[in-house]
Amino acid sequence: MITRLFLIFFLPACLIGAAVIHTPQAPQPSQYHLSKVTAKGEVIHAWDGPWSCVCDSRSGLLWEVKTDSEDIHDGKWTYSRLLQNQGVANNGDCYFEAERCDTEDLIRHTNREQLCGSKHWRLPTASELRTLVVTEVKPGSPSIETGYFPKTQRGDFWTSDGNLPLKGVYSYLKVGGAAVNFINGETITIPYRNAAFTRLVTNRSSSCHIAPQ
Repeated sequence: MITRLFLIFFLPACLIGAAVIHTPQAPQPSQYHLSKVTAKGEVIHAWDGPWSCVCDSRSGLLWEVKTDSEDIHDGKWTYSRLLQNQGVANNGDCYFEAERCDTEDLIRHTNREQLCGSKHWRLPTASELRTLVVTEVKPGSPSIETGYFPKTQRGDFWTSDGNLPLKGVYSYLKVGGAAVNFINGETITIPYRNAAFTRLVTNRSSSCHIAPQ
């Protein structure tokens, strides 16, 4: 009788307890590769704000974040592409220049401001900018992580890749620059004179580094 009670009540309890003790813990999720950085260069928690830059720990690149404040980082400003005298000056629209805007205007102002503690801001290469493209987004949203990159427009963003042959209706202009389209994530070549959006980047920042593998 005692043996039967042991088998009925105590043995199952012991087996359950052993299973609980030896059940492996679920693996902890790896740290998300994007983090918010304040205008002073301080890294903050994902749910905190405001922030002016985003660090990508996969690449060690620090990215400019756009605003809707009509300051130099307003997401709706557009720029013609001008880089080291290659391109077209003052063919975009902004409020922070007496004349119209080009990419060197944004670079100059952002470096003077030392946004997020860096004075080495520049145009990204096409391959760098494509690392921000996200394909699975809500209908009508730009192809980017909008939780970290708000105020991003759905359109073309300039890169530093230039002197590329133009085709089709623009072929008479000979060469233009590469832009990444944040509607579909494609890289295209457009005339330097086009008014496109711009997001600056720096790989020389004290607040953004490649995460150890």
